[in-house]
Amino acid sequence: MTRTAIVTGGSRGIGAAIAKALQAQGCQVAATYAGNDEKAAAFTKETGIKTYKWDVADYEACKAGVAQVEADLGAVDILVNNAGITRDAPFHKMTPQQWHECIDTNLNGVFNMTHNVWGGMRERKFGRIVTISSINGQKGQFAQANYAATKAGDIGFTKALAQEGARAGITVNVVAPGYINTEMMSTIPEKVMNEVILPQIPVGRLGEADEIARAVAFLAADDAGFITGSTISANGGQYMT
Repeated sequence: MTRTAIVTGGSRGIGAAIAKALQAQGCQVAATYAGNDEKAAAFTKETGIKTYKWDVADYEACKAGVAQVEADLGAVDILVNNAGITRDAPFHKMTPQQWHECIDTNLNGVFNMTHNVWGGMRERKFGRIVTISSINGQKGQFAQANYAATKAGDIGFTKALAQEGARAGITVNVVAPGYINTEMMSTIPEKVMNEVILPQIPVGRLGEADEIARAVAFLAADDAGFITGSTISANGGQYMT
């Protein structure tokens, strides 16, 4: 049976790798994005995966977007909450705007998307929800009180919702990446990478987006039905729970 999946923030980075992994697994995939039309168009041209533009922080936009995906591809069976932002600042310098922007996208966005697919999943007695958290939601990080709060919140949300979905055939899980080799990491100075970041990682390297994607694809599969409320820590041994 062909499954329909939505991957938020799915046209770049980890999200793009997830979207391609689900496509390779036989899913019809919709990838959402918030702003970069050029990157989204290039991604669709490369992969054939349809892209849809909306802001996950906007509940009504999520509602309309999910409805459009379902009209185009069919009922949503899999949701990957990948969209996220950072607004880093030491707490004494953090503005209310930086706090709320992070909360609105990283935590409220998970509610907005999940709430708009939950009813259909319950009716059909099947669903797979995977949310991308972060190592920094598990251990905290300097200058990321806002980001860490959202990513820890995503884990708590998952544990609670997994209990509600279990009897309806819906699994709800988290993948918490550590430092992954994405565009964002490429901006870090080589000295900082080699002397500060890599020594913290027992395997001695950054993770790859494809490694995160494989974990998500595993949790999203039909035969992963006995795994729910779990957090897979994909961080090279940097933080063990």
